[in-house]
Amino acid sequence: MATIFSKIVAGEIPCHKVAEDDNFFAFLDINPLVHGHTLVIPKKEVDYIFDLNDNELGAMILFAKRVARAIEQAIECKRVGLSVIGLEVPHAHIHLVPINKESDIYFGKTKLTVTSDELAAVAEKIRKEFI
Repeated sequence: MATIFSKIVAGEIPCHKVAEDDNFFAFLDINPLVHGHTLVIPKKEVDYIFDLNDNELGAMILFAKRVARAIEQAIECKRVGLSVIGLEVPHAHIHLVPINKESDIYFGKTKLTVTSDELAAVAEKIRKEFI
């Protein structure tokens, strides 16, 4: 059974994509901690990030680095934090979160309420910076 993330990659579920290559896909979290909160996933459906082979994991981190650089250019922040918690969806993923203080990446806090239009605007800003 395909995960929700696999359905997003296949175009069966809409998302606010910020970047893509042959192996990885990045899109905005619809329940963001802060504006610009992005998920990076392998297109290959793997439950646990450390089940990726070394080459896949290395390539995923390098892809996430490019996405993080785009986020830094598009969203005012001190840096982009990275978190791998991955319990809600059984598909490996990295959270990239623009942060100005450590509490910006605290997953226990109330998430932002954002409209689809707001997400679309943020995604466009990040896409423009993705190299």
